[in-house]
Amino acid sequence: MSSAAAQAYARVANTTSSPRDIEAQALLMAANKLHAVMINADATFAQTSEALMFNRKLWSIFLSEAQRDENPQPLDVRQKIANISIFVLSQTAALQISPQREHFKSLIEINRNIAAGLSGRA
Repeated sequence: MSSAAAQAYARVANTTSSPRDIEAQALLMAANKLHAVMINADATFAQTSEALMFNRKLWSIFLSEAQRDENPQPLDVRQKIANISIFVLSQTAALQISPQREHFKSLIEINRNIAAGLSGRA
């Protein structure tokens, strides 16, 4: 498949995907970036920072959406999302200060498990 065709396919996939699917894809992308850094003993500081920043930005979006008054989810669901978001953000910040590869596992598992739930594969 040509590069232009692949890009066109990706645009169509993004415009026809549900918000849940897009969120699941973003979580899997974050998990894959974190996993790639975790298993690569030669990962650079830039690669590690990029993976952690991507995860941080993603979960910052989830946290701010959970806190929005206009969010249609029930309050208890929003609170659970906010609690998970705060945990993930604190773990991500800790890894940005001291990137210990074995501590990436919990973030990877959280991202993958929530993605599976959003995709209906939990």
